[in-house]
Amino acid sequence: MNPVSGTLEKTGVPKIIDDTIDKEFYDFSIQETQYGGHAYEIALDARDKEYYAVVAIGGDGTVNEVARALTHSGTALGIVPCGSGNGLARHLMLPMDVRRAVETINMHTIHALDYGMINDKPFFCTCGMGFDAFISMKFAEAGRRGPMTYLENILREGLRYKPETYEICDEGGTTIRKAFLISCANASQYGNNAYIAPQASMSDGLLDVTIMEPFDMIEAPQLSIDMFNKTIDKNQRIKTFKTRHIHVKREKPGFIHFDGDPVMASADVDIRVEPQGINVLVNPLAHKEKRQPSAMQTAFSVFFNDIIATLSNKHKLKSQAGKMFLRNDKTKNQDKKDTQQ
Repeated sequence: MNPVSGTLEKTGVPKIIDDTIDKEFYDFSIQETQYGGHAYEIALDARDKEYYAVVAIGGDGTVNEVARALTHSGTALGIVPCGSGNGLARHLMLPMDVRRAVETINMHTIHALDYGMINDKPFFCTCGMGFDAFISMKFAEAGRRGPMTYLENILREGLRYKPETYEICDEGGTTIRKAFLISCANASQYGNNAYIAPQASMSDGLLDVTIMEPFDMIEAPQLSIDMFNKTIDKNQRIKTFKTRHIHVKREKPGFIHFDGDPVMASADVDIRVEPQGINVLVNPLAHKEKRQPSAMQTAFSVFFNDIIATLSNKHKLKSQAGKMFLRNDKTKNQDKKDTQQ
């Protein structure tokens, strides 16, 4: 358990687990992480001792630490979501409530799922470069967690960020594109139901690559709405494809991110999928076709729709003001001619 992940107090979590866990099936212990990387060390020790599962109680960073210790082993990954975004847990449709998440673990249903590697760093949800890696770095520096901090950074930095040119090589050949960001997704979302790759699957042996082309201010809110409405792949500024392996060459070194954690990397970025490389305790009751947008999705959609309306009105007003200015100039010129005559 990561005691400082997310925004929620966790002092009551051990008791909920003790009250809920199936003690006829599981013999368990709870350990708190003390520093960055500690979850990895705990999970590695449990894997070496051939534990049935290691459960990450925290966010995607904690999940990543635990999961990367368990790849290609018989020990399964479990998740009790307690982070800021909980991207992997949401993709797997695990309950966000601690008690219900533990009840799901009691069903002990394990699936072998894919994970990815970016420059030899494992990721289980998403990785990328460009603006999303830049925002991950800003988010890490902010000192505050939660979706509003993430949103504040996006709104503040988004229109100032300069797109880069990338050389992209995959099984289909090589292309050169100018892009705002390039995301490679094993799972469908960043977290908080922000879907960067709505069609992504963790069991198809493929990564979903999303390339966001440069856009102007008036298009930004619609891109955000599409992300929360699971329609980002339909936006005209978005190019998507699936691949097992991709190599990206940038103009210069810069940040990349894996599961939201930023790290400085060279100009060359290599990304590949590891099919069925990790065992995961999943929710056997999850039904994708029955999933409805969350309250947060709805709130964000309304919020960004308001922004679109405001920006559109400003844009129209500016256009009208420009025409009026031109008409006034013509009128002044005509007045001068009339005076001269």
